[in-house]
Amino acid sequence: MADALTLTTQDADGKPRQVRLSSPGKVVWPATEQGAAITKADLTTYLSAVAEPMLRGLADRPVTLQRVRGGIEGEEFYSKNPPKGAPEWARTTMVTYPSGRSHPQLVVDDEATLLWTAQMGTVTWHPWPVRTGDNDHPDEVRIDLDPQPGRAFGDVVRAARGLREVMTEAGLTPFVKTTGSRGVHIFAAVRPRLEFLDVRHAVIGLARELERRMPDLVTTAWWKEERGDRIFVDFNQATRDRTLASAWSPRILPGAPVSVPMTWDQLGEYGPGELTVRTVPQWLAEHGDAWAGLHEDPGEIDGAHALWEADLERGLGELNFPPDHPKMPGEPPRVQPSKKVAGNWDAHGNRVEP
Repeated sequence: MADALTLTTQDADGKPRQVRLSSPGKVVWPATEQGAAITKADLTTYLSAVAEPMLRGLADRPVTLQRVRGGIEGEEFYSKNPPKGAPEWARTTMVTYPSGRSHPQLVVDDEATLLWTAQMGTVTWHPWPVRTGDNDHPDEVRIDLDPQPGRAFGDVVRAARGLREVMTEAGLTPFVKTTGSRGVHIFAAVRPRLEFLDVRHAVIGLARELERRMPDLVTTAWWKEERGDRIFVDFNQATRDRTLASAWSPRILPGAPVSVPMTWDQLGEYGPGELTVRTVPQWLAEHGDAWAGLHEDPGEIDGAHALWEADLERGLGELNFPPDHPKMPGEPPRVQPSKKVAGNWDAHGNRVEP
């Protein structure tokens, strides 16, 4: 293969654009028993095939790029600042992080920008749940069902269907996709009225209600030592600066699995990792995009937030934030329960100095 290729595509305005693809034969995913190696050129071919539905989830949003050097077996890192050398047609938007710091982040509005990010070593795209016109009020509720070791995928599917019921009762319309790994992602479009913290509380309300209904199957326990073999309902994916892999995005895992939107009837028909960069274009051509209507009729988040309010009245309060997030009011101690000495903490979860 040539040392470089020139890919001809277009930007968001329909203008022809050219993207230089260096080292197109570089291996991104090594060969496995299931198939041959997948190269950088193969990745861009895949992206062009799924660009239309993938851009529905990426366009007009800040995007964090999960990049690799030397393929998936090399160095892996996240780019929040736009990579150097971004083309003049690529757009950015200002975002504010939990620390209060702000800086521009790339927006992937078109196929030209999508292919350029692949040239820069991106393998997985992580869009924020906000639009560039308002980066502080999410327009999507996103929940990650994360199975602990020992749980079968069928258990995750059962938990997902239970969560669908809870969300529907709360007035939301849930959409589901595989993660490309062992879990499931569930999204719902909402009107962007509440800030990140309130949306996170609404997600906690949904998660706790699911936990009450399926206590042996799911958990909201932040600390792994308290989860057992249950499926963790990851409420912290609703926290500012936390993102999930986009729909149709490949994952940095052997075999090049893809996070694929599905109908609720299709969920469970395909095992984790079964749909890959090699097979998804044909799958998309046959089945279409199950998430095409995700934002056609956004719901209201009030019903989910009411679950949080009801739990406050029951005496249930805040849950742990990610470790890189500032300490928040009412947050439990950031120490493993097995290492916690009761006398070292006050009633508000603050450390008491001896």
